[in-house]
Amino acid sequence: MKVAVVGATGLVGNVMLEVLRERNFPVTELIPVASERSVGKTIEFKGKNYRVHSMQEAIDAVPSIAIFSAGGQTSLDFAPAFSEKGTVVIDNSSAWRMDPDKKLVVPEINGNMLTAEDKIIANPNCSTIQLVMVLAPLHKKYGIKRVIVSTYQSVTGTGVKAVSQMENERNGAGGEMAYHYPIDKNCIPHCDSFLDNGYTKEEMKLANETKKILDQAIRVTATAVRVPVVGGHSEAVNIEFEKDFDLAEVRKLLNETPGVVLKDDPTTNTYPMPKYAQGKDDVFVGRIRRDETQENTLNLWIVADNLRKGAATNAVQIAEYLYEEKLI
Repeated sequence: MKVAVVGATGLVGNVMLEVLRERNFPVTELIPVASERSVGKTIEFKGKNYRVHSMQEAIDAVPSIAIFSAGGQTSLDFAPAFSEKGTVVIDNSSAWRMDPDKKLVVPEINGNMLTAEDKIIANPNCSTIQLVMVLAPLHKKYGIKRVIVSTYQSVTGTGVKAVSQMENERNGAGGEMAYHYPIDKNCIPHCDSFLDNGYTKEEMKLANETKKILDQAIRVTATAVRVPVVGGHSEAVNIEFEKDFDLAEVRKLLNETPGVVLKDDPTTNTYPMPKYAQGKDDVFVGRIRRDETQENTLNLWIVADNLRKGAATNAVQIAEYLYEEKLI
């Protein structure tokens, strides 16, 4: 089982390696891939040192799986070259997510859609993954009509440069800016670039990807905000259903959903927070309550580590599903 990790020296790439190690994925040979300036360096994995390869070297090695986390253009340029050799590409960028011929997969929800013919598989956006993990069982039970989501997104979603900016600001030091404005002691309502409709790409990803994974009939609108947090992304979600619901039943349903952890007890101040989600693979949900202004409508709060379930863990879970089902 040769496994290439494209973008292995980046923030998500490092977490990919960590998750592969933790989950004991059966890697017989690791092929770390990074930019030309990193080629020839070594990366430690499970007690062995592996040389960082160029993209062409990795393609020629014909790995079983290539997990990409190196940006959309890199995926567009090189994923087809891997797939033509028979390698299954699991791509963490936005490059293939809305391609009608590519599957957008959260294994707990739609992993059973995958076949041996799928050679490029898209990993959803980090904010989308944690959202649909909670929405999926609720949609199946009550039928979702509309979702309004406001996100509070960690600087780690931008990358190492953004983490450094926040740390520099906290330490009173100068340095390179990842954002147009200071992020420490601030909230920036601007994740990704703005589109002609006034929404950002991140906001439209949440809308479009949720519909593709769950149901095109669901109406989704989003506001995405960057906050000075490291642990994970948080989301305030308002959900309008076709049918009425019982709050106790909602809690029971979510509590029994694999990969979802219920933290919902106001009497003990128990609710999800990124501080406690960091480093964990679960999606945490709480603050579950009726919207008292509208029938059949629910408010809740979702938190997950965006580098893990929102990126690396979901990608590795796709690889695990392919391996277990003998699709690779």
